[in-house]
Amino acid sequence: MISAIVRTAITGLRRDRAALALSFVLPVAFFSIFAMVFGGEHDTIPQVHLIVVDQDQSIASRELIRALEREGSLLVSTHPEASRNQPAPPDYTARSAEEAVKRGDAPVALIVPAGWGAHPMAFGPDEQQAPKIELLSDQSDPIAPQIVNGMLQKAAMMAMPASMAAEGMQYTQKYLGTFTPEQRQNWQKSLNYLEQLQKDRANKPEAQASSSSGFGSGGIIAVDTRAVVGEHQNKSLISFYAAAIGVMFLLFTASGSSGSLLDEAESGTLDRVLSSRVTMTKLLAGKLAFNTMLAFVQLVVMFLWGWALFHLEFFGHIPGFIVMGLCTAFAVAAFGMPLASLCRTRGQLGAMSTLLILVMSAVGGSMFPRFMMPAAMQKAGLFTINAWAIDGFTKVFWRDLPLISLWPQVSVLLAIGLAMFVAARRIARRWEFS
Repeated sequence: MISAIVRTAITGLRRDRAALALSFVLPVAFFSIFAMVFGGEHDTIPQVHLIVVDQDQSIASRELIRALEREGSLLVSTHPEASRNQPAPPDYTARSAEEAVKRGDAPVALIVPAGWGAHPMAFGPDEQQAPKIELLSDQSDPIAPQIVNGMLQKAAMMAMPASMAAEGMQYTQKYLGTFTPEQRQNWQKSLNYLEQLQKDRANKPEAQASSSSGFGSGGIIAVDTRAVVGEHQNKSLISFYAAAIGVMFLLFTASGSSGSLLDEAESGTLDRVLSSRVTMTKLLAGKLAFNTMLAFVQLVVMFLWGWALFHLEFFGHIPGFIVMGLCTAFAVAAFGMPLASLCRTRGQLGAMSTLLILVMSAVGGSMFPRFMMPAAMQKAGLFTINAWAIDGFTKVFWRDLPLISLWPQVSVLLAIGLAMFVAARRIARRWEFS
């Protein structure tokens, strides 16, 4: 009797493709995503986009920058990316580098000041008088500055052995006493060897540095770290979590609300509606408008709750919130419509929407920040509604950028919504001819 019940249940599970997908496909998909992000299949240090400004233009500063460029975990830029068929733009300045970090073009910028190459080491009381390398950071990515600082200390040791040795000799004589002629001669031989080694390394830019490095805040290079985003404002990442979690649950709400098409088709209400003056296009447009309004109200409630309990700076960003809120609501409202038009039952819709939404949320940054992901997954996240919505809300609430800067996110979200609506309209033709 028990075996017969088990066989019946297995047969029912095989016939219910929705339950089968949720039982096996979804766990495997989530395991794969988390394994790629946190597993050991790739370098666990995410690649960091780094802007470098060389105001010193000394041999030591150029060697340091070349060493940073050889680091696989850093993507070093000395000038903005050139447009297609356009000449390379001028190099970054201290001001333009700071503006780039504020815009979110890169999470970190390094500024090597004039005169740094004369005293590159940070050692002894004279350390306070020597110019320090300035590290400009965006606090929304707390990992990037630590990685850059660690790689900076490593690059200095690997790229400038002669400079470091000469600087160490000066400090030694200053604080411990003058060397004897024989000691000076032996020291000079070592310096000559290190200088030749440094020249040989400079002539081999393809040489790759070792992947091991420490990420301590101290080191032989003095660094002055300054946050240029969120430095003078009482900010937190509440806006990020409000957008990330909000978008994910908006997708669930929109897909569930779009399932009313299936209920109306099953009850015969849809046939009666289409037999009147209401066309399928008007019906879908009406449902899209309702779902957009519902999603926008949900976003308002989410952010007001964040303002009331977690001190989210909401009312100072009303224009940007309205623009991003309406565009995000339009995209998520349209998302569920082709799914509802494609599925035959509520069960199919629930399984398909759950699978897609959870995978999109994981890859798109709703579950953990995208800067923690490998480069390939960060690019994959750009195919999700979540990533574009989160980036837009981050520009509004974290970076305080003007409305014109939202045009990439607004354009993509509107394009996604229109594409989804057109797809739903074409798929829904099956109800017109049934």
